[in-house]
Amino acid sequence: MRIAMWSGPRNLSTAMMYAFGNRPDCAVVDEPFYAAYLAMTGLEHPMRDEIMASQSQDPGAVIRSLVGPMPDGKSVFYQKHMAQHMIPGVARDWIKDCVNVFLIRHPARVIASYAAKRENPVLDDIGFRQQAELYDEALAWGGKPVVIDSHDIRENPRGMLKNLCDSIGLGFDSAMLNWPSGGHKDDGVWASHWYAAVWNSTGFADAEGPLPEVPDALQDVLAEAMPYYEKLKAVKL
Repeated sequence: MRIAMWSGPRNLSTAMMYAFGNRPDCAVVDEPFYAAYLAMTGLEHPMRDEIMASQSQDPGAVIRSLVGPMPDGKSVFYQKHMAQHMIPGVARDWIKDCVNVFLIRHPARVIASYAAKRENPVLDDIGFRQQAELYDEALAWGGKPVVIDSHDIRENPRGMLKNLCDSIGLGFDSAMLNWPSGGHKDDGVWASHWYAAVWNSTGFADAEGPLPEVPDALQDVLAEAMPYYEKLKAVKL
């Protein structure tokens, strides 16, 4: 089974990769299109040079690695993807060969967290529009995409992960609820900039509190993102 987990930044995506990565039957890959995305857009991100050197910048080569032989002989291949990396010029038809899951989070939480690490995000930085597009494409290709909300996972990790596994036809493993601190061997090279909190964790954080305040300068981004979030929230587990 190949699981393409489509997220945006600051959205529990690394913790979910660690959860699946702690299963003995599962290989994981961390944002395999990141270097290709930076090469194709010219965007300046933290650790850009290191990222470019650490991965293939050819999206075709990345796709071949995702749909080729299963890594390490595992029966499950969990692919952590950022939806915003799927820009024009990156083929999408390969997702037909995957179980597609969409990890969503309220845009106010994403924007507040992302802005603390990289200033002044725009809509295309945070993946909501691209998530909705990919969901529609997966449906159009006859797939059965699944949507899960990070808020619900943090509120009830065991229940929601079991629900997710049931929905994709994968047996639940309680090993998904905890992982060793200190990061994962398959973390992307950018982990030192973004993953400090999850490196210090051994399981999912507690339930989230009230929504954060979004700065006035980012209210337009919040307004743009909300319809895409609401579209997927309406069909979440």
